[in-house]
Amino acid sequence: MSKREELPIKPAGTVALIRQGETEIEALMLRRNKALAFAAGAWVFPGGSVDSADIEACGEDLSEAAKNAACREAMEECGLEVQPEHLYQISHWTTPKGESRRFSTWLFVAALQDNAKVQIDHGEIHEACWLGVSEVFRRHHAGDLPMLPPTYMTLKAISEFDSVERVVAALEICTPVVVEPHGAPIQGGFAAMYPGDAGYESLDASAHGPRHRTEIVGSIIRTVVEGLPDSEPRLDKIR
Repeated sequence: MSKREELPIKPAGTVALIRQGETEIEALMLRRNKALAFAAGAWVFPGGSVDSADIEACGEDLSEAAKNAACREAMEECGLEVQPEHLYQISHWTTPKGESRRFSTWLFVAALQDNAKVQIDHGEIHEACWLGVSEVFRRHHAGDLPMLPPTYMTLKAISEFDSVERVVAALEICTPVVVEPHGAPIQGGFAAMYPGDAGYESLDASAHGPRHRTEIVGSIIRTVVEGLPDSEPRLDKIR
């Protein structure tokens, strides 16, 4: 086992902040400082590591501590106050083995009802904007808005709905998808495979069978879901 595989996995919380726009759901996108060691220059949701105070406040309940962390980071990174009780979990991601840093991340969604001013910290975050979900994808596929797979897949799931109200209604009764992606090279890039993908266990991206993955080629992400049984949880759907 390599030293990287032995790295401790840090708990973390992230929250996708959404609001109802004139024509579609909008998401708050934050651009990380290009000088950072992790996800430099990527467009992300507010979030960060759970700290000891988050854990102590929740009686060692890590899922609740992750909510506190997500709310704290929303205030620190973009100046928006979000209450833990308004967060709905959509998924849980564990960074794959082999990465230089590993996180156990609870990913939440919260709907904002007002137009409070976004105030970025100009430290970790260098830019912020509200964008319609379709515009996020347009800019990403044009190469102008780099994202990581958890951000991309969360927005894909949200994009299935035409209103924030329906997103929240679905999240209130959904079962969050839990995943540790397994990565493998593909022609010109990399595949992050999820449970149900034919190559998930073997780490063979060319294995014959169902596909449940994101493929990253030239920093552009695309979702590939083919032949997946209806019973298998999907990261691009809220169920």
